[in-house]
Amino acid sequence: MSNKTKIAVAGVAVSVALLWLLPFWLAALIIVGVPVGAYLLLDPSQRRRLRRTSRKELGR
Repeated sequence: MSNKTKIAVAGVAVSVALLWLLPFWLAALIIVGVPVGAYLLLDPSQRRRLRRTSRKELGR
């Protein structure tokens, strides 16, 4: 299994666990809020570079 696949499986497992343990609105807030928070923590130059790259190139 590749590293990307392991990360994807772990993300799905954590999402399912959150949906099972917490109320839906709180789980959805966490599932959406963590990636948004990580994006907002980037420098403006890093955000520009991230927007410029395509999805296929993100794993390089």
